Amino acid sequence: MGGNRAVSGGGRQSGAPGASAAAEVVVAVGGKVRTPGLVQLASGARVADALQAAGGADPGVDVAPLNLARKVVDGELIMVGVTLPPGAAPTAPAGARNPAAPGGPVNLNTATLADLDTLPGVGPVLAQRILDARDAQGGFKAVSDLRKVDGIGTARYEQLKDLVTV
Repeated sequence: MGGNRAVSGGGRQSGAPGASAAAEVVVAVGGKVRTPGLVQLASGARVADALQAAGGADPGVDVAPLNLARKVVDGELIMVGVTLPPGAAPTAPAGARNPAAPGGPVNLNTATLADLDTLPGVGPVLAQRILDARDAQGGFKAVSDLRKVDGIGTARYEQLKDLVTV
């Protein structure tokens, strides 16, 4: 999982100069990690890569609540081993919805059945319907497209809309 570089407090990158900014993302990793702060990762990097770039979790910290396989989004905050108060959510990147969990919102266009199954009120059957709808329409253009999925009425949509993104 190479190519990870920390960003110094001054906002300058360490590592090779001339790296393409479009091919990289910067995320903040906080909580119970060895080196909290900003980390610069290759585009397409995963939460596991961000955690590794921050030196890993402190000893004894349970990382099971994090979806380590989820791709990170530029500008997001990943909190490790910290329970947020009810109603509080880590800072999400501009245009993103509030995260469903410390690992962030579930992207409807890249989510697996297992990812969708972690959402409240979504079991394996509804998760498969969401995947089928995504495939049938060539991806979701907006979160509101969830309303077209059989089994997602107004109440369930209201429950899910802030936990997913496209």
